[in-house]
Amino acid sequence: MDRLFFGIVILLGLTAFTVRQQYDLPVIDNTSFGLGEEITYRVNFGIFTVGSAITKVDKRVFNINARPCYKVDAFGATSGMVAWITKVDDQWGAYIDTSALVTHVSYRKIKEGRYRKDELTTYDHATDKAEVKVKDKETGVYGEAKVYDTPDNVRDLVGGFLYLRVIEFSKLHKGDTVTIAGFFEDTSYKLDIIYEGREVIDTKVGRIPCLKLVPIMPDNKLFDGENSITCWISDDGNKIPVKIQAKMFIGSTGIEMVGFRGLRNQLRILF
Repeated sequence: MDRLFFGIVILLGLTAFTVRQQYDLPVIDNTSFGLGEEITYRVNFGIFTVGSAITKVDKRVFNINARPCYKVDAFGATSGMVAWITKVDDQWGAYIDTSALVTHVSYRKIKEGRYRKDELTTYDHATDKAEVKVKDKETGVYGEAKVYDTPDNVRDLVGGFLYLRVIEFSKLHKGDTVTIAGFFEDTSYKLDIIYEGREVIDTKVGRIPCLKLVPIMPDNKLFDGENSITCWISDDGNKIPVKIQAKMFIGSTGIEMVGFRGLRNQLRILF
């Protein structure tokens, strides 16, 4: 999962994977985010700024699988001298159910050095399946679809971050765990996230009261230990990601919020 960091060009493939029966999805009360939200970040490696990132919620509602959906995109790119050494230009996106906050379609357009990947995943919540297509680098045509089993109410990584923003942390105690069912590339997973209480984080826009979260990472070749990633989200009505810090085997990296607009609620800042 080391690549966590155009809208869909074609949606015709969805017709082969449409909802085939009625099914129930949860109704989740969302007062944390809405249409038109935009948050910008700087990307750090150690003490150096190496890139930028931005998350956007489209101003329109889209109809996917006969359900109204948010279109959410996250863009990340290297900048400055780093871009001369290794150029990164990534896009992650998803169509997220406005009521259940589950993912109906997700996509990735990855450009990292010479590496390229263009992937489209559609989710059938009636049968708990995910269909994954990868575009051929030479022909530009999506290859044969592969189908995988998924857990109920599955979310991609973008959807998982949005779901974190509607959890009622006021009902949790320090040390409590939240579990999110997800799917990435070809694997379903259940990610446990520990709530570690409250902290105030200094940022470019001011001092922001935050909720501290620590996802329990499985053994991997990138992150140094199961508690290697820490995420701080604003302790207010928005619950936006303010800062993410990761301990990797090659050093420390992370992102920090530097700007925002279109928030649903007033951001709580301690000047």
